[in-house]
Amino acid sequence: MSESVLNGWLIAAVDEGVSDVHVIPDSPPIIRKDGELHSLPVDVLSGESIRQELMELCPDEYRDRFVAERNLDFAMEVEHQGQMLRFRANYFYAGDQVGACFRVIPNKIPDFSWANFPIDLADRLTGFRNGLILFSGVAGSGKTTSLAMLIQSFIEKGGYRIITIEEPVEYLFQSKFDAKYSSVITQREVGRDVVSFADGLKYGLRQDPDVILVGEIRDQETAQIALSAAETGHLVLSTLHTRDAKGAVSRYADLFESNMQNEIRAQLALSLRAVVSQHLLPSSLPGAKRELAIEVMYNNNPMSSAIRMGKLESIDSNIQTGGKDGMVSLDESIRRMMRNGTITEETAKAYVNDAAHLLR
Repeated sequence: MSESVLNGWLIAAVDEGVSDVHVIPDSPPIIRKDGELHSLPVDVLSGESIRQELMELCPDEYRDRFVAERNLDFAMEVEHQGQMLRFRANYFYAGDQVGACFRVIPNKIPDFSWANFPIDLADRLTGFRNGLILFSGVAGSGKTTSLAMLIQSFIEKGGYRIITIEEPVEYLFQSKFDAKYSSVITQREVGRDVVSFADGLKYGLRQDPDVILVGEIRDQETAQIALSAAETGHLVLSTLHTRDAKGAVSRYADLFESNMQNEIRAQLALSLRAVVSQHLLPSSLPGAKRELAIEVMYNNNPMSSAIRMGKLESIDSNIQTGGKDGMVSLDESIRRMMRNGTITEETAKAYVNDAAHLLR
């Protein structure tokens, strides 16, 4: 890939330790670091210069699709000092001009301790042999990274046939099959290797999988096949864009017509294993990376009954009373973080549902 002004911006962003780079015509590049937006101190490029730079970075096989569909997601690499820097790119049109957002993808899959992802939670999730595990949270809450850490854990445990269906492929995994490791992984990209998430799931079931990662459940067909795969002995991991565990259950059922929702809730009540809802909150330390708050829901008997009956308010109360089963509400996770000083009281109050919980 040839050198360009945009390449330089992306390299500078990686050196700054940012998560995202926003490229907008007639504006300096905007970076997001530790959740905050800043501008890079560089010259502003015109809309036409931005368009030329972005088209030059876009792989040949994607250009026609972008022009036709006016939106595009793909993964790309920029070479810097003998190392390939990896990004997830989103191209878009706005006001008939081209813009983009680049998400920095670390070259190395983080470990659980770096991400402050509880080891006991990871062990329990990777201990399930079948069923459906959902990760929820807003965009940029670390869902992809958490799933990547879990997949890496499966690889290192050995003995797993793993298939991922992603849009685009972000973290790259290496199959381990030697004296120490015995796992095989195939990563398929929607739009390049397979037409849709649903097709990836459908045909993936014919590839002898133990674990299937679906980047996102966003339509009825994908949701139905994921449930069927979970029911037939596979472990399926995926994401939904909801704020909490209750919302994930509600959103899953809402992907279906009203006359099907009772049946879907009954299937969820049997096949759902856990929902993990993530939020990244500003650290109490200036300049430090954001801190991970997690809501954890496991599907025990009271939870299964609440899901089957569609009693969403009971899901929240079951989480709050399910501590002995390993469940943690978002408010409790935030309270613990405030108590141990990783976030400030002001941050805690801004993110909890019930501020009175912080005083308990």
